[in-house]
Amino acid sequence: MQNNYRNIYKVARLYAGFTQEKASELLCISVESQRAYESGRTIPPNDVVSAMIGLYGTHHLAYQHIMNSSEVARQCLPSIKIKDLPDAILQLQKEVTDFLNCRDELIALGCDGVITEEERARYDQIIEELDEVVAAIMTLKFAQEKEAQ
Repeated sequence: MQNNYRNIYKVARLYAGFTQEKASELLCISVESQRAYESGRTIPPNDVVSAMIGLYGTHHLAYQHIMNSSEVARQCLPSIKIKDLPDAILQLQKEVTDFLNCRDELIALGCDGVITEEERARYDQIIEELDEVVAAIMTLKFAQEKEAQ
């Protein structure tokens, strides 16, 4: 079921510093269930993932879980990679700038409420630019901050 190279539930648990036994105890699930989730044999239900997010302090796990467990999410949401905060900020800046370069063209294409056959290819390209902005926003939202010293 899991198509990630590294299991997202296991990575989140290890990042938080819990053993399988301690995590399963705190999550009120069996160790066998924890192993099944972390081996990819089964996908945990949303309430368990919600508890994992709270316990592990890994909010990006929600997004990863939705992407792994829902075909609808995979079709509608952009895939993201977890990045360090500075990298995520720079990515967002780049994607917003790229979109701003075609913003006026989008307005011209869509202001009449109709995308003609001749306009369709360019309109679709601009929408892809917007998808990249959305992905960059989500990447920033879940960016890893450095520990304060």
